[in-house]
Parts: sequence; structure tokens; C-alpha cells
Amino acid sequence: MKIYDISQEVFGCAVYPGDPTPEKEIKLRIEDGAVCNLSALHMCAHNGTHVDAPYHFLNDGKKIDEVDISKFIGYAYVAEHNGDLSASDAQNILEKAEAADKRAAERILIKGDVTVTAEAAKVFAQAGILLYGNESQTVGPLMAPMEVHLIMLGAEIVLLEGVRLSEVPEGVYILHAAPLNLGGAEGAPCRATLMKLEE
Repeated sequence: MKIYDISQEVFGCAVYPGDPTPEKEIKLRIEDGAVCNLSALHMCAHNGTHVDAPYHFLNDGKKIDEVDISKFIGYAYVAEHNGDLSASDAQNILEKAEAADKRAAERILIKGDVTVTAEAAKVFAQAGILLYGNESQTVGPLMAPMEVHLIMLGAEIVLLEGVRLSEVPEGVYILHAAPLNLGGAEGAPCRATLMKLEE
């Protein structure tokens, strides 16, 4: 099997405009005579590779610790697209995923510089997918992401944002993108990986 690490390194990661940048504070150093090395972290729940729970845009939506962990782990399909993703593009990706492995059509990751349109979001919502992921730090237009988030999070689709898929060929994988268990939070960082099983 082959494992792809599709996560960003946190302290050098991409940051959504206006969000705080991750910082590391060194609290103890062995070289200074301390018993161990110890760091404190200061970051936004949406820095780097992370997941959005419905509560991010829906005040009555599930928080990250309330989302079923199985949504983040399982078969997934990686497709490639650049530019706006239309309803027909989304439908074509779902059909390709189902043809490759029906289980993989539950989690869709898109490689490339893609922007999900409201029409595409509705296709994914109607299909009942569990998770959608892309390389951008947000789903939908960068400076106007609300409509797409409301559609997808309203359908309880987990959003996996800020993944890195440049080295990952299109196809079927096992995704593991379990978030940190941040009680009451609207999202959380995760260490996302894809595993390609031997055929």
C-alpha cells in the first residue's frame, strides 16, 4: 500500500485572509537546563488542513465533537478540476466515483484550484455525500463563501479544507481525516492522509 500525507505543516501553512497565523511558543528547552522540551501552540481552528462542522455557519448545527467520526474515515474518490465547479461537473465527478467504487462516492476530494458554485454544492447535498474536500482554505468563492457553506453544512456534509493533493493521482483511496476533539468548536485541525490499497 502507499500512504499520502495530504496535510500542510502547521507553522508554515496557508491562512485564510483575516484569520490569525499559527504561532509556537517555546516554554521549556533541555539546552537551557529544563527537564524536557515543551511548546505551546496558538492557532485558529481553521488554519492549514482542517475540517468544518455545521456549527461553523449554522448556530444550531453540530459542533466538531458531535459529528460522527465515521464521516472522516473511509473510502474516498480524488478527482481533478480547475476553475468553477458547475452542477454538471459535480454530477460527472459523482458518476466517475460511483463507477470506480460506490463506497468512494461518499467522500469527494478535488485536486486543483477549484471553486465550488452554489449549483455544484446543491448536487453534492442532494447526493448525500458525507465529506467534501479541496485544496483551497475555503469551499466556495474565497471572499464570499457563505452560500456554499450553508448549502453543504446544512446537509451535514463535513468540509475538509486546505488539503494538498498535487502528488495524488485521481482514483479511489482510504481517507483518514479525523479532527482534534475540540469540544464545542466549529472546526478543528486534522492530519489528513490517503491510503492507496494494492490492487
